[in-house]
Amino acid sequence: MGQSLGWGLTAPTLVLNKSWVPISTTTVRHALNLVIKDSARLIQPDTYQVHDFESWCTLSPLPEGGAIRTPNLIIRLPEVIVLMAYNKIPGNKVPFSRRNVHRRDGNLCQYCGRHVHHSEMTIDHVVPRSVGGKNTWENCVIACRRCNNAKGDKALSECGLRLLRRPTQPDWSPCITTRKGQRCQSWRGFVSEKQWAMGFGG
Repeated sequence: MGQSLGWGLTAPTLVLNKSWVPISTTTVRHALNLVIKDSARLIQPDTYQVHDFESWCTLSPLPEGGAIRTPNLIIRLPEVIVLMAYNKIPGNKVPFSRRNVHRRDGNLCQYCGRHVHHSEMTIDHVVPRSVGGKNTWENCVIACRRCNNAKGDKALSECGLRLLRRPTQPDWSPCITTRKGQRCQSWRGFVSEKQWAMGFGG
């Protein structure tokens, strides 16, 4: 079923640099503007064929995909574009935040492995702050309330808990995330499994 004009123009589009490395997401509106300005090309994800705007308009919308309807055209919603000249890769330094710690740990308690509901989520300092533990990627993990209470201000060697994995700074790109429900399956042909799991998962 085709998308309405308003929603279609705000749908997400994956942006690749000149070397076909994913670097960001944008809206359909901005993606089409880049193509019309000759700064980008549209990619047909199932065939990897590259299109300019004119040739893209000859494609029929996919049955499961959306379309932008104008008085004269029915335009298939683009899901991936490639930039013509830009070939840089944005830095992968993910900002340290509670939300990103949740994403890195997959909302799993890093002691018992249980999936933690948002209402039960806590951040535990592996080395307690009372003895100098810092707010860093390497010292903070998701913990359920039960495990966090059991650990308290004790070191791991004192409380009998073990980490499922050593906490590290994630290396997925913070630039190419989208909200749940707005991620196109076709992007998987351009994004590594690790990026998909960390940056697009959920």
